[in-house]
Amino acid sequence: MSLRCLIVDDEPLAHGVITEYAKDIPFINITGHCYRATEALDFLNKQQVDLIFLDIRMPKLNGLDFLRTLQHKPLVIITSAYEEYALESFDLAVCDYLLKPFRLDRFLKAVNRALELYQLKKQNLGVANIEKTISKSEAQISLKVDKKHILIKTEEIQFLESLGNYVKVWKGHDFLLTPRTLASFEEQLSADFIRIHKSFILNKRYVDYLEGNTIVLKNGQQVPIGKNFKGIIKQLLNIED
Repeated sequence: MSLRCLIVDDEPLAHGVITEYAKDIPFINITGHCYRATEALDFLNKQQVDLIFLDIRMPKLNGLDFLRTLQHKPLVIITSAYEEYALESFDLAVCDYLLKPFRLDRFLKAVNRALELYQLKKQNLGVANIEKTISKSEAQISLKVDKKHILIKTEEIQFLESLGNYVKVWKGHDFLLTPRTLASFEEQLSADFIRIHKSFILNKRYVDYLEGNTIVLKNGQQVPIGKNFKGIIKQLLNIED
């Protein structure tokens, strides 16, 4: 099995890097090179591809706007020198986000994931389920912290705490403060995360036990349960009275 791949990037050097990496990966078959997103639209009208390596900042039509125009999207791996588009990209259900310059090992991880998703698609799971697999079970999300955009693994998040127009994203006893609402995370996180309070979302994997109106995590941290959420939480955690 091989993936028919299209590179869409206005930098010839980027085409060279991806092509060179692809030589060592038997299931990656580069079938086309486009240097403008508008060229890619024409290419896709003539040829079918399974995976696009897509830059974002390009003349006339940027990569994300190009992606929004596609009615039937192939799998997409973003290749960009800019961090700030990561969150927006994952909202469009891309496979991965490679920050230039990237190494062969990171490239290999991304294309392996694309192959896995392609195989799921071939097993007749359907486009809607494939996009759900990408967006809801995404291994990482982007957080804006100060002036940086940081990618973190969702499995490392223990809970999220609302703080006005900000959210504390707790990893162990430390947190990252990002200017978002708690509701904006609910659509992006997997079913492992549950709302337990109007100000808290919890990762069920880190729960140790429930005591009164508090959930105690495996590291000893305590998270409050909202009075309107307690019954639902007992059901979700399989806790009996």
